[in-house]
Amino acid sequence: MWFKQITNHVLTDMVLTDRIFSISSAVEFEETCLEIFAFQAAHCSVYTEYLSLLGILPGTITRVEDIPFLPIELFKNHHVTASIQEPQIVFSSSGTTGSTQSKHYVVDVAIYEQSFREAFERFYGYPENIAILALLPAYAEREGSSLIYMVDDLIRHSIHPLSGYFLYNHDELHHTLHGLKASGTKTILLGVTYALLDFVEHYEIDFPNLIVMETGGMKGKRREMIREQVHHLLCEGFHVNTIHSEYGMTELLSQAYSQGKGFFHCPPWMKISIRDTNDPFTLLPAGRTGAINVIDLANVHSCSFIATQDLGKAYSDDSFEVLGRFDQSDIRGCNLLVQ
Repeated sequence: MWFKQITNHVLTDMVLTDRIFSISSAVEFEETCLEIFAFQAAHCSVYTEYLSLLGILPGTITRVEDIPFLPIELFKNHHVTASIQEPQIVFSSSGTTGSTQSKHYVVDVAIYEQSFREAFERFYGYPENIAILALLPAYAEREGSSLIYMVDDLIRHSIHPLSGYFLYNHDELHHTLHGLKASGTKTILLGVTYALLDFVEHYEIDFPNLIVMETGGMKGKRREMIREQVHHLLCEGFHVNTIHSEYGMTELLSQAYSQGKGFFHCPPWMKISIRDTNDPFTLLPAGRTGAINVIDLANVHSCSFIATQDLGKAYSDDSFEVLGRFDQSDIRGCNLLVQ
């Protein structure tokens, strides 16, 4: 198996390139999943302990459907890593005042860079050809955001002089958007949800070709709204036909994208399944609402099999929807390791 090519528990770049970011079929995905599972079951101590407490012997897992998913809450209480190397960077969640932050110890940030660069290019093309604007005040004003790390990199690779951040300077953003529209420049505006809503309450621009990508999050800034309400207001404010979305999190190194109507698609090294909220070890068929499980093979040095706190639906065409979140008390299995 390829995971035997290990020096100090760190997989080689060649292995990562050849086996993760070159996946092109369901068979390749399944084979790689099972091999990464075996590696992480042996070398990620938190995952090893979790499997032991479940009474699961890693050698008995022969199908991807049978791989147990680690509750995402454990990233708040444990050092989830499959490597003995010191991390090159530590990503942390924003959280709320007084809450415990999730932390993701990334031993090879080049893997994250390859993951988000290749995924972005698959969905939107090369960033060099795009003006990339970021309205992300809640993220840009703190340390440890994996989203800001990604956006920083995309902006650096954009050759357009107007690419950059706009915190609360909405007037400048409005002026910049007008200039980009007039020049016919392909433009993406990434924004945290509440900041985009704040912008369109005071400014309006008729920019039909603008790609507006909301990254989620009211963060206590505004009343909670359903996706359809948010997207309707943003479509009216920017005069666009649809709103794009990004689905990612601190604990992952990959993102899924929605190019409209709230239906997300993953890059080939990432996959979503839906579990029963009352029985976390039962997967639901297509079209049923449940809790979202994520396989992120780019997470090879931590844990690639994450049980999130998000509710959603998955469909037979490999698309999925995110419908909201559910209370931590509903997650059976997590209490095995939470301290």
